[in-house]
Amino acid sequence: MVAALAIVAGGVVWTQGTAGAADVGLAAFARQAAGQRVIYSYPGLTPPQGLFDRIRAGEAAGVIFFGENVSSLPQITGVVAQLRAAAAESPVREPLLLMTDQEGGEVRRLPGEPALSHKDVGQSADPAAAATNAGRGAGENLAGVDMNVNLAPVLDVYHAPGDLMDQFERSFSMDPAAVSRLGANYQTAQQAEGVASTLKHFPGLGPANADQNTDTRPVTLDVPLSTLRSVHEAPYQASITAGAKLVMLSWAVYPALDPARPAGLSSVVVQQELRSRNGFTGVTVSDALEAGALDDFGSTGNRAVLAAQAGVDLILASARDVEQGDQATMALAGALVDGTLDGDAFGEALERIRALRAGLP
Repeated sequence: MVAALAIVAGGVVWTQGTAGAADVGLAAFARQAAGQRVIYSYPGLTPPQGLFDRIRAGEAAGVIFFGENVSSLPQITGVVAQLRAAAAESPVREPLLLMTDQEGGEVRRLPGEPALSHKDVGQSADPAAAATNAGRGAGENLAGVDMNVNLAPVLDVYHAPGDLMDQFERSFSMDPAAVSRLGANYQTAQQAEGVASTLKHFPGLGPANADQNTDTRPVTLDVPLSTLRSVHEAPYQASITAGAKLVMLSWAVYPALDPARPAGLSSVVVQQELRSRNGFTGVTVSDALEAGALDDFGSTGNRAVLAAQAGVDLILASARDVEQGDQATMALAGALVDGTLDGDAFGEALERIRALRAGLP
């Protein structure tokens, strides 16, 4: 039993240290606090009742949408309205984080803009203008259906034609300076439309070959530290300086930084490299918690706790299964109560998430 837990969550501060009925109150509080760090997903076109229940209880930070959730813009607009209505009944005043991957080109969950892939943007006659237009188009599209976070732009610097990031044209360029400029243009224009930008996948998936997909298997990218920093991390500076709201961590292992753990489970990468060295003070988000890259790291709950210990603020439970989000939430709540997760650090993560949500429509 934690003697005193002072964490702001939905405007509530828990400092109760007695046993009995207080244990029940602490468990409920911890579940709400933990849920506010989890992004849920669901299968098909209609969210299940369980997701609405979590939202009404204040036990979900938001929802990620995939192609299978969208049949048309009017349909998904209606779903978003239902989710927002549920959130209005919750004890949490800030809006839900309602997100998708609308990078452009082949990677789009909504019909419409941006039509150009990142590679198309980089190879256009006027890349700077094309990047601005793509970011604006993405922002307008998401804002039009009342979503408020895009998991874009991609700042990975691809290293060879047909590699992991190039095969679906998800990289602007092989030149880090070009990726820096175009990524900053995209994210700035997008955020001007009221849609938060997510830079990904720190510290970079550009070195990955076509078969090194963290979605399907563990991946180690043995890149010298000097190259990692001068090429693959370099594009982040301009977008961080321009005020990007979120950064997504990669699930690859980078031995130059941490030989034992994927970036999103490594405090060296999250706290030292991203926050201390690169100066990012916004919200960090994991990549998909169900990724094959985490096969060696146990259950959904264990992965969620490890990511939180590393300093990742938001946990992306994107298997299109509400139960996955519940498992992450319960594990985080348990780790908070038993002291596995530091209460002060947990509160700081919640405050970053609260500030992000408060600044979005």
